[in-house]
Amino acid sequence: MASQTPQLHFTLFPLMAQGHMIPMVDMARMLALRGVTITIFTTPCNAARFKLVLDRAIKAGLQIRVIELKFPCQEAGLPEGCENFDMLPSPHLAFNFYNATAMLQEQVEMLFPELTPKPCCIISDLCLPWTNDIANMFDIPRISFHVHSCFLLLCLYNLGVHSKVFESVTSDSEYFIVPGNLPDRIEVTKAQIPGPLLPNLKDFIVRMGAAERASYGSIVNTFEELEGPYANEYKNATKKNHLWCIGPTSLWNQDDLERGNKSSIDKNQCLKWLDSWEPNSVLYVCLGSLCNMIPSQLIELGLGIEESKRPFIWVIKEGRTSKELEELLLKDGFEERNKERGLLIRGWAPQVLILSHQSTGGFITHCGSSSFLEGVCAGVPMATWPLFGDQFFAEHLLVTVLKIAVRIGVPKPLNWGEEEKTGILVYKEM
Repeated sequence: MASQTPQLHFTLFPLMAQGHMIPMVDMARMLALRGVTITIFTTPCNAARFKLVLDRAIKAGLQIRVIELKFPCQEAGLPEGCENFDMLPSPHLAFNFYNATAMLQEQVEMLFPELTPKPCCIISDLCLPWTNDIANMFDIPRISFHVHSCFLLLCLYNLGVHSKVFESVTSDSEYFIVPGNLPDRIEVTKAQIPGPLLPNLKDFIVRMGAAERASYGSIVNTFEELEGPYANEYKNATKKNHLWCIGPTSLWNQDDLERGNKSSIDKNQCLKWLDSWEPNSVLYVCLGSLCNMIPSQLIELGLGIEESKRPFIWVIKEGRTSKELEELLLKDGFEERNKERGLLIRGWAPQVLILSHQSTGGFITHCGSSSFLEGVCAGVPMATWPLFGDQFFAEHLLVTVLKIAVRIGVPKPLNWGEEEKTGILVYKEM
């Protein structure tokens, strides 16, 4: 009798942050459609965000399982139920949050031997370096998952190899050329280079780099037609024989409404509003689930949107400053003045649905990895407003390399915990 081919079984570990979870869940369905059994390890709160979309995939016959791990909030010094980055009441708790993710290792070690069929690999977010220990323990390869571009990966690699370039840079705001063999001339400041959001995360960054070097390979949510020269040069520079560009993962997702959380607006209501406008006339404004702008800056943004005289959709994040922002909006009369041509969505928006609609003609974006890829796929011109982390490099990719976006002109990051100190960066001149 002919021997049967063993069933492939991939275990996935997404970082508990929306911009990281969404593309990995998209990838899970992409792999399951090709006959792979998928097990996703996450926590109860994060599993609930994807329940509807995964339930539909499972009902359609895809072999996807979710294992819920108890998130050690109390042990890590986090508020109870704080299981996602967008739930952190203070940026200073990022260190605690990463510690909590590492504490999941013991639960995984106990559950892993019970998985059937036997897992043949781990695909885990770059920011979960402890999964390398799991892979070594069970003698299977670990593949790191990157939500960022090969452009960013190559720039950071070159800055690490040629770190002496910083010796001649006199201030955080001075522009200098990224060294190394880059296909384009890229000028950045030290302040724009993504690194530890807080000083106590430096050791974590070191562990993350070591785990990346030890990994079997890397999966990147990008595509070679977008940045082929950078993908090739990164592979050559790092001598990574296993580098897979599999994006944009959002194109595999037919659930334009439910991607990562329940939308705060009814799909039909959103479509009806968009259908009422001319093609390419609507401005869509969304600065991401981790937007940390102070209310006074958001009001300035709103006044700029109003000044455009365009119909618009403005997504306002719910969070610790939302009450103050609502009071300012009410006092200013913004919503009442713009009720005929403006739609405010408070909370989670069906972004792919909006960007892919024919009425949408522009996108003000924070340059989050998932967001700018969704904008690229929809063919919508973008205006960039990066906030922190990798977003300034994404802006360089969009504006300098691809030339499909324009800068609003934000010069420096809005560091977590220093929002009030930074103040208003962009405002209307009287």
